[in-house]
Amino acid sequence: MALKYFDEWTIEDVEIKDPGLKQYIRLEPPLVLHDGGKHAHKQFGKSKISIVERLINKIMRSGPGAGKLKGKVIRGEGACGKKHKTYNIVKKSFRRVAERTKKNPIQILIDAVQNSAPRDETTRISYGGMTYYVAVDSAPQRRLDIALRNLAAGAFATSFTDKKPMEECLADELILAANNDMKSFAVSRKDETERIARGAR
Repeated sequence: MALKYFDEWTIEDVEIKDPGLKQYIRLEPPLVLHDGGKHAHKQFGKSKISIVERLINKIMRSGPGAGKLKGKVIRGEGACGKKHKTYNIVKKSFRRVAERTKKNPIQILIDAVQNSAPRDETTRISYGGMTYYVAVDSAPQRRLDIALRNLAAGAFATSFTDKKPMEECLADELILAANNDMKSFAVSRKDETERIARGAR
């Protein structure tokens, strides 16, 4: 019998359309969503961790940089180190996504990641005392990291400016990003990053 995420959702009908991200997204659910950091010191070890566990890990954030909303830095404790708490947040948010969209929430997560992963970025190059910004292509592993970070940061930031619980904010962020809606924090950050990169070409 195939394992299911949270004993509810399978990956049988889940499709990854982005060929660049396909080999870095692990869909197969583990027995327990707790890797224990055994891949932390291995190059590309993150790609062996389930995509859902990586989302759970990204929600365990705190302090400045957890998110920016309308130009304001959001500060707070979040769920830093509280893995069981974030596990329940993701589980409840997936249930809300399934209720609202009538689709597999794992597919919604994959679509959200694909729509919020930037393809271009800028980097600084110093030459002769002058600093230039040049556009570069983003590596697939970095694209995935940025997408997950922005999805979590968007939900985290919204939960500090809204009375809705964190799981509702995460469900909103995933649905908006899956629909490629500019109201999504992650999609708007991706668009901004790519626009800056276009200007630096």
